[in-house]
Formats: sequence, C-alpha cells, structure tokens
Amino acid sequence: MLRQLEVEIPVKVTTYDIDFAGVVSNIVYIRWLEDLRLKFLDVYLPLDKQMQQGNIPFLSKTQIEYKIPIQLFDNVISKMWMSNVGKVKWTLEAEFISNNQVAATAIQIGAFINSENGRPAKLPEELVKKYSQC
Repeated sequence: MLRQLEVEIPVKVTTYDIDFAGVVSNIVYIRWLEDLRLKFLDVYLPLDKQMQQGNIPFLSKTQIEYKIPIQLFDNVISKMWMSNVGKVKWTLEAEFISNNQVAATAIQIGAFINSENGRPAKLPEELVKKYSQC
C-alpha cells in the first residue's frame, strides 16, 4: 500500500496515559493524533505560513478503531499519511504500532477555512501538488 506524505513519531507511553484498566486511555489516542497531524503540517504544509495566508485547518471527523490494547512500557510507533485530497476536504490515516503489531488505526477528515470570512476554503495548492507528485 502506497502511503503518501507519511510522517512517523515514536511514542513514549507514560503513567498518565494509562486508565484504571491498565491500558492507554482512549482520549490519549486523540492527543497522539494531534501530535501526528502537527508533525504532518510541519513537514508538508507549515502551519504558521498557512495561518499568515488566512488558511486555518480544522477537523470534521475523527474515527479510531482499537485492535489491541497498548500498555505502559510498550514500544509504540505512530504513523500518519495522506490518503485522499479533494477540492476542499483532505483525509489523513494513521496507525499505532505497539511491539510490532497494529494496535489501532484512525481516519481524520479535515478542511481549511478562510480566517477572514469563516467559510470553507480550497485546499492549499502547495498541499495538492505535493500529494499529486507522490
């Protein structure tokens, strides 16, 4: 499977990530997805530049499928890549690999709004070009 514009972050599971059942809490995955998305933007579409141009990214959907629990001291690698680009919406997919097994997968759908009028904006041409060149 071709993964376009992929980023990867090693994850350190900490004691405050663990819930009463002894596994990583569901909400922690949201934080990890945010870290991945910020890394994605930093590498492929710097957020500060986009905001200066009046493009503000937002999410309209986050979906996570949990496959196996992640526990304290597990070795976790998180990955995110772009899987679809439309005129206005973009789709990012992610996976969390724990001890060489896929522990969870995620899909996020987002778009950009124009900071002046608050309306949806076309995806930045820079992002569309990078995606189409892969």
